[in-house]
Amino acid sequence: MLAYITWNVDPILFELGNVRVGWYGLLLASGFLLAYLLFQKMLSKEGFPQQLTDRFAIYTILWTVVGLRLGHCLFYDWAYFQHHLLEIFIPFTQTPQGWQFTGYAGLASHGGVIAIILFVVYFAYKYKINILWLLDRLAIAVPIAAAFVRCGNLMNSEIIGIITDKPWGFIFMQLQGSDECCEPRHPTQLYEAFVYFSLFLFHLWYYFKHTKGKIYAGRTTGILLIVIFTARFFIEFVKKEQVDFEVGMTLNMGQWLSIPFIILGIFCLYYSYKKKLLFVPKQAIDNQKKS
Repeated sequence: MLAYITWNVDPILFELGNVRVGWYGLLLASGFLLAYLLFQKMLSKEGFPQQLTDRFAIYTILWTVVGLRLGHCLFYDWAYFQHHLLEIFIPFTQTPQGWQFTGYAGLASHGGVIAIILFVVYFAYKYKINILWLLDRLAIAVPIAAAFVRCGNLMNSEIIGIITDKPWGFIFMQLQGSDECCEPRHPTQLYEAFVYFSLFLFHLWYYFKHTKGKIYAGRTTGILLIVIFTARFFIEFVKKEQVDFEVGMTLNMGQWLSIPFIILGIFCLYYSYKKKLLFVPKQAIDNQKKS
């Protein structure tokens, strides 16, 4: 029987001179790459032009990163960043010793989702593509990237849970010297990663085996929003507060932000079952005619 898990992984994978390569950055990049490759495979299978696919994927990643950053700064740490606006946009922090490179310390998934939706709306309007057609295919690829990000959080010993007596509790030794060490805590990063990876496998089966690529508009988008943010809502109960103002709150910031997405997911799923619409983008039809 497990007697807790001692977790003492160095967040830095290796160093090349003054450049430090961390597990988090590697896993983040790997997750985005896998999501892109899957997304590209799906759209290619449906006859969507490669050039348009690449353009959409690149800008989606850029918008996601911007949204992740702004989400953290606006929702979780505005009290600090309202006086340090420049630090929102640059990977440096001002200290008494001067400017120091810290990377973008602080990302929030809710901001990333908002940014993705806004960009999809813009892209769909510009190229006259059905919004739900794009979102449904993106929803299949996104969970694998999210799972890799949470694994990166584990490697960084961040976004940890509250103290637990469960045998699978993690003792985060990298946090020595803080009050977050050295009691066993819920590995909330793994809880979320497990949900995301399971959803990813389900969506793969659903798209490639069950529907053969014919998805009713809003179906996978609705499933993704409901599953991810319902899981996030309940996991937050065993997650340590991310910021000081959450202490004592009945529902924390992550839970309040999850509720609108759950409602949106229910609407998408209802729409999908009610309307049962299938869309084929004009670009895909034209591309298939050319070939």
